[in-house]
Amino acid sequence: MQRFTLTILCLALAFPLLSQDGFSPLFNGKNLDGWESYGGTAPFIAEGDAILGTAVMNTPNTFLCTEKEYGDFVLEMEFKNEAPLNSGVMARGQWRQEEDLRRIFGYQVEIDPSERAYTAGIYDERRRGWIYPLHYNPPARTGFKQGAWNKLRIEFVGTSLKTFLNGKPIANLVDDMDAKGMICLQVHSVNKELAGKEMRWRNIRIKENPTAADLMKGPAAPQVNLVPNSLTDSERRQGWRLLWDGKTSAGWRGAKLDGFPEKGWEIKDGELKVLPSDGGESTNGGDIITTDHFSNFELQFEFKPTKGANSGVKYFVDPKLNKGAGSAIGLEFQILDNAVHPDAKKGVAGNRTAGSLYDLITAKVLDTPRKVETKINGWNRGRIIVRGGHVEHWLNGYKVVEYDRFSQMFSALVAYSKYKDWENFGRWPAGPILLQDHGDAVSFRSIKIREF
Repeated sequence: MQRFTLTILCLALAFPLLSQDGFSPLFNGKNLDGWESYGGTAPFIAEGDAILGTAVMNTPNTFLCTEKEYGDFVLEMEFKNEAPLNSGVMARGQWRQEEDLRRIFGYQVEIDPSERAYTAGIYDERRRGWIYPLHYNPPARTGFKQGAWNKLRIEFVGTSLKTFLNGKPIANLVDDMDAKGMICLQVHSVNKELAGKEMRWRNIRIKENPTAADLMKGPAAPQVNLVPNSLTDSERRQGWRLLWDGKTSAGWRGAKLDGFPEKGWEIKDGELKVLPSDGGESTNGGDIITTDHFSNFELQFEFKPTKGANSGVKYFVDPKLNKGAGSAIGLEFQILDNAVHPDAKKGVAGNRTAGSLYDLITAKVLDTPRKVETKINGWNRGRIIVRGGHVEHWLNGYKVVEYDRFSQMFSALVAYSKYKDWENFGRWPAGPILLQDHGDAVSFRSIKIREF
């Protein structure tokens, strides 16, 4: 009996204590054993039942990370921040050496007390930036409780990353960048006004390799799928289909041709590429359009412009117009290197910059005080929504253009634009989707659509 009791005691010391629901604690409530600091020099300590991080000046973002890496898991914790200190939790966090610092990068679940209100949204630290800003799920922006303990839940299984805040679904991302990594707590780099502000985390626990029964039930947040040229089961149920299959030219033809262009375009490595020529409109392979026409729809696409590039995605195109030189006629979601291409300074008040309704409405983030950037030589996400006359442009997760194509205001804009001579421009009942050849190297992928 004595030997049996001793064996049980040894096992209890050797393995983390498991709760009845299979979770094990990541913080022992006494010290930071099992954790290691990366990045800056902001201090972390064990204080009472919580981990306390304090912001300091003149140091980069600091992360306290688990020594162990995790693949599939459900992670739960409570956090409380001292406003307006920004923070976050890394899920499958990665690190790399940058000069004398071990920098953390990868999936960060945001803690955001600002008016932007993106808590539990997903930011790709030091890599792609925002990949699930909460403009995808507006009701989620009201879930954070300032000055109180908030409960955060992260479910990361395979390519599915879901977050929950105080029991409500917040983010729902599908992505295949990292299969495993560390759990990290962040203290953000700060200015003088935020020095000394504190972050606290408690009741940090994890369940590895969860089953379907372990995952939250009920309505999910809107799903964003970043796996290239793919559809999830959820997307299929919602009526999405790939407009480009990622491999062939099926479903596409030249805007002024019966078939697909024999030059000027390349399909390689899951990308549909406009090849560089002389920077002119349709002077190489020419624009390409879908063989199908669309009226009410949501279109999503990713694009990668090279330095100085100009291109666009057009909709409600009439390929019968403008049979001569130049691009086919239609409403255009502009693609542009704003910093280099001269077109950014033409037009009126920036209405030829990236994301704009070309030559008509300037792209700007409509309800968040921030500037949205276009990544050059990196992938950007475009989105066009049309419901009757109502049209929206989205760029990298932010709504940047909204208008009514049947309104008097739209008529006035057209009357003072380069489209003034095209009768009923922008009001045609249907048309194909167009990818523009403007003589600059631009790649496209993950082109998908659903009709209403």
